[in-house]
Amino acid sequence: MIEEQIKIHDKFSIEIKLRLAARRKAKKSEFAVNTWLFIPAALDINHSTYSKNDFYHDLKSNIRLITPVYLLRDIAASENSPLAFLTTVFQKVASSPTRTLAAEYEYHIKMFLSILKSSLREEIQHILNNKLPADTAYLIDEFCKNISQISKRYRELHFIINAPTISEELMNYYSFGDEFMSNLIEEHTFKLLASLKQSHPSFNKTWQKQLLSIVQDEIKYKKEHNYPVIEEKSPTRNRELIFHFNLLKKFAESELFLIGEKKKEGILVEQIYFSIAAGLSMVFATAVAFTFQKTYGNLTMPLFVALVVSYMLKDRIKELFRYYFASHLGHRYFDHKTEIALNNITIGISKEGMDFIPEKKVLSNVMKIRSRSPILEVNNRYDTEKIILYRKILYLDRRKLNELSPYLTPGINEILRLNVDSFIQKMDDPEMPLFIPDENKGYAIINGERIYYINLIMQLSSENETAYRRYRILLNRKGIKAIENLS
Repeated sequence: MIEEQIKIHDKFSIEIKLRLAARRKAKKSEFAVNTWLFIPAALDINHSTYSKNDFYHDLKSNIRLITPVYLLRDIAASENSPLAFLTTVFQKVASSPTRTLAAEYEYHIKMFLSILKSSLREEIQHILNNKLPADTAYLIDEFCKNISQISKRYRELHFIINAPTISEELMNYYSFGDEFMSNLIEEHTFKLLASLKQSHPSFNKTWQKQLLSIVQDEIKYKKEHNYPVIEEKSPTRNRELIFHFNLLKKFAESELFLIGEKKKEGILVEQIYFSIAAGLSMVFATAVAFTFQKTYGNLTMPLFVALVVSYMLKDRIKELFRYYFASHLGHRYFDHKTEIALNNITIGISKEGMDFIPEKKVLSNVMKIRSRSPILEVNNRYDTEKIILYRKILYLDRRKLNELSPYLTPGINEILRLNVDSFIQKMDDPEMPLFIPDENKGYAIINGERIYYINLIMQLSSENETAYRRYRILLNRKGIKAIENLS
């Protein structure tokens, strides 16, 4: 199953998150994602101005495991929670701090933090989706109790590893986890408070008191343990704090990110075809030489001229055949092949390819979904919309996926970020004067905003199921303004 989520990452980048869940009973799962980008001709994005290398330079991809799913209450109290795994491994490493156990100790700290972050996010969304005030009050109360229980249980683990066998490095891993957990609790509690005030007209002041109590407890705890806290009147200090937060985030989430070695695909076949092109050009040159030699004899001027001309044409023929084979190979093969691995275990393969394609090669149902307005359809006859097809196919090995972790891993997330800097370089000024009538002056001028639209259509295929999605990206010289879901 494939689920997609598209949002604005920053002013000049869109983020496409693909959730690829592998079937538990299938040995291998196959996923295919085709994405068509319909780009206005005015942006001057085409074969000659925007190459494959330009596209892949603008595209950044991260692949990570889907975080194992736990309810917040299960983390707090369940016997099979990540905290139970932590307790076991803490006891083992304190008794025998071998390299293997030390690596396991670090791994379970990171997995606990990643699972906690995901669970906090899902719990907050559940509270916000609830419409009954009485239920909301109960859910907020449970949220606060569970957070207090989780932080208490993690911090009690300190007494297990407070032993002479534990090195400073291992103790630091625990402290990094403790600080990051505190930051997660503070950040997500503020997010819940802000969202409740915005989305619930009958906001209860008791909720605010409960949630702020959680935040204040964490700030007090961080000060007691010399963890940095936000300072209202110290921009320099806060700048350093943000840098420190990001380092902790990379530490905590590093266990989920997968390694991918990207290679060019079809190199052997490409070289065979190029060798055929060289051979065909040589056949032509040799045939010309033999023909003129037989007609005019050796060491004659006509033969000399024929050899020079045939040599010139030979190179051109070779390049023409190379171009022909390369263009046809590009549609049959992918540009890159990536082996996806973690801890030297290869769990899957990903392939990707990008091409500009003519409209006649776009699937008919995709063009139907594109649904140009009549005025756009007329203009497209003279100012043709350019179409980029980005193809992706991915295979996952369920058995290898299960070997990665004692936690049940549903599949992987692939996060694609496309930078649109190349698309905005030839846009017109974003502000356009508009005239309106004015009783005193006769007219007034107001500034209107000029917008360009890039249509993005996705075809998501897995397990003999295919779904289509359409998004419209609104942007101008100042960056991305919005992304509309038109599915």
